[in-house]
Amino acid sequence: MRIVSYNVRYFGHGLKGLASTAGAKERIAQALSSLDPLPELIALQEVETKSIRSGVAHRGGHPAETQLEAFLRHLTQDFRRRGLVMPYRAWYFPAHVYQVGSVKLYTTGLAMLVNSQKLEVIADNGHKPHAITHHRTETLKQVKQTRIAAHLQLENLEGRRFHLFNTHLSLPTPWAKEFWSQPGKMGFGTNQLAEARAVAEFAAATSKSDPYLVVGDFNTGPATPVYQYLTREAGLRGAQELLKQIDLTKPGAFATAGFMHLRMHLDHVFAGNGLGFVDLNDTHTFGDPASRFTGLSDHVPLIAGFNLD
Repeated sequence: MRIVSYNVRYFGHGLKGLASTAGAKERIAQALSSLDPLPELIALQEVETKSIRSGVAHRGGHPAETQLEAFLRHLTQDFRRRGLVMPYRAWYFPAHVYQVGSVKLYTTGLAMLVNSQKLEVIADNGHKPHAITHHRTETLKQVKQTRIAAHLQLENLEGRRFHLFNTHLSLPTPWAKEFWSQPGKMGFGTNQLAEARAVAEFAAATSKSDPYLVVGDFNTGPATPVYQYLTREAGLRGAQELLKQIDLTKPGAFATAGFMHLRMHLDHVFAGNGLGFVDLNDTHTFGDPASRFTGLSDHVPLIAGFNLD
């Protein structure tokens, strides 16, 4: 099987993240549907519901659609152009809403798409995603963006069950004195470590003895305290480390995200309970012209082949 983990920046990269555009949805849909073989699972970060940011740049069309529904429409159209049936069903996991009165300025959330020809969803926590946000004080709790862990329990055609967890950790907090006393930032935050622990403990407790994946935008690089916790203490295995795509002695060599001239490794695909990685075909470093995803977001997707043994 294959999984794609991708921060799509609210489908607004063409406008620097200020507003979602139909063109961004269409181009990302085309890139995903052109993957061969098609992934069984697609985990997306930074997906909206409905807000000013998600709809202000659209003219006419489908005003009642959520951002995920609009993306699925573009994905369906692209499969039809290829003479294929759209195989994916989608689940949305709301995280946070920024609003003034009843007006939603923008929203945050995660989404997961499942190839229903290959997998069946047994359970999900879309009605109440698992909260992982670390709050230093009650005052900051009122303004801190909510972070979550989304979960699907899945079954393949052979009846084997496994789990998928999707997350997006906070940035390191500047309110901690350690933030200013150390040169490293992404993956060194005490709040990030607390959130990583919350994700890992939730995944282990929920999956029990079943194989599972933990994927997403961790806002942390390799060989950082957060990465070391996940792969050592929590016992998860990183696909890129296992398959030698990255070298922990050179943690900045592979970028999954970029901002202006800055390049960062922020995204990861982890496995637990015996799930094994096979390949990282179609995974390219940020800015690589060979990638079909270059220029579509401020992140590139991680695409991993895996099995349950």
